[in-house]
Amino acid sequence: MKGIILAGGKGTRLHPLTKVTNKHLLPVGREPMIYHPVRQLVGAGIQDILVVTSTDHMGDVVGLLGSGKDFGCQFTYRVQEDASGIAHALALGEGFAGPDSVAVILGDNIFSRSIQPFISRFHSQDGGARVLLRSVDDPSRYGVAALDERHVIEIEEKPMEPKSNYAVVGAYCFDNQVWDIIRGTARSVRGEYEITSVNNAYIARNQLQFDIFQGAWTDAGTLESLAEANAMLLAQGNAILPAE
Repeated sequence: MKGIILAGGKGTRLHPLTKVTNKHLLPVGREPMIYHPVRQLVGAGIQDILVVTSTDHMGDVVGLLGSGKDFGCQFTYRVQEDASGIAHALALGEGFAGPDSVAVILGDNIFSRSIQPFISRFHSQDGGARVLLRSVDDPSRYGVAALDERHVIEIEEKPMEPKSNYAVVGAYCFDNQVWDIIRGTARSVRGEYEITSVNNAYIARNQLQFDIFQGAWTDAGTLESLAEANAMLLAQGNAILPAE
């Protein structure tokens, strides 16, 4: 399995901070934000990691992370020239992944605990995809999952009347069907290629399973959630706690 960190986007909700740097380079606790997804993947035994980021900040990202030697991994880098959605950014990883499955983390998602068990359980399933869910108080802000005992049966993006309080957070595992699925995905009404569309394609194949994350989580995409991420990781000394 290979790892992919998606660290592009314009970070407009974090202006003016992101007028001078990529949001994934902002400090969270004692370290730049992007260190966290790197440590999550390396902690799960993944040593070959692709980082996708924007044209404007690729030099800064490479200058910070380097080859990966300091983290016990090896980095590859790709530029997302247009901010056209998560699935669009993920598509840049096809050549990097080859025939392997991939563990994908959005670079602004901060988890108090290790996601290694989530990745390990994907290895135990028969292909397909796996998503990580967490109970939230405001599910209408997220992609929301309707569940049965083993599978996600529907994901609805930012619903007015959520069918559950389980949000799909920014960690996914996909087999190598994902590249064909992305190619068959149309732009959403927002003009983007949505990861929800990819996940729903796996649902249609009855191939999407899930875990529920037990621990603190935030997406660090707003000034308020960035402050929450800072408090969470500062309290832990930027350590990732063992999974419960």
